[in-house]
Amino acid sequence: MADTEEKDLKTMRRRVELVANHIIPVPPSSGRYSIGFCNASMNDSYHRIHGEVPMHEAVWKPACDELGKEFTDIIYEKAEGEAIARITINRPERRNAFRPHTIKELIRAFNDARDDSSVGVIILTGKGTKAFCSGGDQALRSADGYADYENFGRLNVLDLQVQIRRLPKPVIAMVAGYAVGGGHVLHMVCDLTIAADNATFGQTGPKVLFSLSLSLKTYTFT
Repeated sequence: MADTEEKDLKTMRRRVELVANHIIPVPPSSGRYSIGFCNASMNDSYHRIHGEVPMHEAVWKPACDELGKEFTDIIYEKAEGEAIARITINRPERRNAFRPHTIKELIRAFNDARDDSSVGVIILTGKGTKAFCSGGDQALRSADGYADYENFGRLNVLDLQVQIRRLPKPVIAMVAGYAVGGGHVLHMVCDLTIAADNATFGQTGPKVLFSLSLSLKTYTFT
């Protein structure tokens, strides 16, 4: 009986040693672990599934649409050889709040990215780290709507939201800082949101007695 117990104990110890030897920690700076007799990096499994991933930074080039007009409220760029388009709301002094002209430029940029066969994915973000987008610019709001320097009172933000939802290419929102009101809806209609540590999300509707049910009906797309 004692011989059997001793044999079982030896077997158990041998198995524990084998398991312990599978993972041998090495200095953290190397970013690698010794697994059995094979040295493998933490990225090996990703590379095995997805293939080689470029580690260099993307080179961004200014882009324009078929109209050729210069963008003022947004920055439109494409990464050289990476199949990525990036649209940045460029009104940091207004927490990247949009006005009618901003919406028109966003629609133009999304149209171009959609039709460009070299673009596979679109990034939507805001200039700076304080805000992704704070919704409509309330400084321009009057009884006639959001009138900007073009005296154009229609905001057209619903058209932009529908456009993003119906795009045949994935749209990724990169959010740093505030994404509130209409800016909160913008990130929600994107396919994916990547949020920074300081990202703050919220809706202002309830504070101004905007009906939640109306909001849900407005932002439901098929």
